[in-house]
Amino acid sequence: MADLSNSGNGTNKYGKVAAGLGLATAAAFGAAWANSRQRLGQTRSLAVGTATPTAPGKMIDWEKVRGTARRMNATAEPDAQWRQHWNGYYSEMVKKAVPIIEDYAHTPFPRHLDTVNVVSRMDWVDANILSFQQLFGPIEKLYQDAARNTSAFNQAVQGAISQTVLSAEVGILLGYLARRVLGQYDLSLLGQEPLSTGKVYFVEPNIAGVVQNLGIDGDEFRLWIALHETTHAFEFESHPWVRQHFNAILERYFGLISNELRQSGGFGRFIQRFRENDQKSAWIERVMSPEQRTLFSELQALMSIVEGYSNHMMNAIGVKLMPNYDQIKDRMESRQKNRGVVDRLFIKLTGLDLKMEQYRLGEIFVDAVVAKKGIDFANLMWAEAKYLPTLEEVKQPDLWVSRVEGMQAA
Repeated sequence: MADLSNSGNGTNKYGKVAAGLGLATAAAFGAAWANSRQRLGQTRSLAVGTATPTAPGKMIDWEKVRGTARRMNATAEPDAQWRQHWNGYYSEMVKKAVPIIEDYAHTPFPRHLDTVNVVSRMDWVDANILSFQQLFGPIEKLYQDAARNTSAFNQAVQGAISQTVLSAEVGILLGYLARRVLGQYDLSLLGQEPLSTGKVYFVEPNIAGVVQNLGIDGDEFRLWIALHETTHAFEFESHPWVRQHFNAILERYFGLISNELRQSGGFGRFIQRFRENDQKSAWIERVMSPEQRTLFSELQALMSIVEGYSNHMMNAIGVKLMPNYDQIKDRMESRQKNRGVVDRLFIKLTGLDLKMEQYRLGEIFVDAVVAKKGIDFANLMWAEAKYLPTLEEVKQPDLWVSRVEGMQAA
């Protein structure tokens, strides 16, 4: 997804996943803390015979999430004529991008990309609320389990407070991203449906704003974004195992957190690790067990190359197609470096700064491998899971090249 990446094109789907993962993990700690408080209250209530278990409420009010995001994006919705025009325009851009990517990558697309959607900011929010509901699903279940045995009074007070806070946080995150995301390839993660094709979104109000603010060629810039998002479709739809692998890591990650938090004293262990682990690490990594950190590292590596490969494709092809390529790239990079104080603070608090650095490393990784061994060798990373680079290999591409060369020689 094109967004706050170091190439300057936005906060991609995986930046959104990363930020959402941080919020979901924080929510899990909140559920565990509430559970510990509720157990204490339950013990005291049982002593005096006043405990009354009730059905717990929801951890997040998704209508409040949407309302918060809408207040941050209070603009008039486009009409049907606007949608028809831009859907046709971007469909042609994607149609143009597909054979160019196929030719460069030496790999065919499995289908005609007919799921192009040009959206407003609130359209994007609505589409991504479903993704967040799926991402928060495992933590919602943990919350429900934690709240099930508390008294009606404690549940009402603690539940209302936590729901209000968390709903506001998710709403602010989606509202913030909706103002900055340029494009997105959206393929459901953690959904229950069978493997499906994804949708390609272009947030035209944001794209038009960048074109105007930076004074760049609109057609060239839109093709640049189309190359990025169409490459995401190539990554997942030409290699269906990637989505399955992504989901499996997420499920194992949430499973480890849930199992630990269900155990007595689980929350205390998180706090202990936060105090003892490397203070230079991001907060989300400081609270993890070694097993959780291993899975998180796998997620980071996968998200890095998914974004890095798309950025490589966008730039390697774009420089050949666009007379104003250097101007567009330079101005986008300058835009990223000159973010305002609010943007920088938000990115820091959500952990997006860490993810953006990893995406930058992912792009450097792919560029280095292609320069040394060619695109066909780089494409081996999409062959099967054993070819995926580790996070250490993303940082040192020669390590991955040597390992893969050894696997081929064996």
